[in-house]
Amino acid sequence: MADINEEIQNMTFRQAMAELDQIVAQLESNTLELEESLQKYERGVALIVSLKGRLNEAQQRVDVLMGELSGETDDKVQDTTLS
Repeated sequence: MADINEEIQNMTFRQAMAELDQIVAQLESNTLELEESLQKYERGVALIVSLKGRLNEAQQRVDVLMGELSGETDDKVQDTTLS
């Protein structure tokens, strides 16, 4: 399972989304055998976990950047609240 997660982490966001879309289409087609459906489902869940983590990281970065733009992270204010 670690190899699968590492493989997914090495994919670009766009590649992971494309594979997830493909898996969803295959599962919705009802043409897969049960075993293959389960494998695809597991892979899809791993992709979703990775994509969600990447989106959360991106949101945090945007929040930090927005805070810098609005001046919310003033060092003088932080220093006085710590003492």
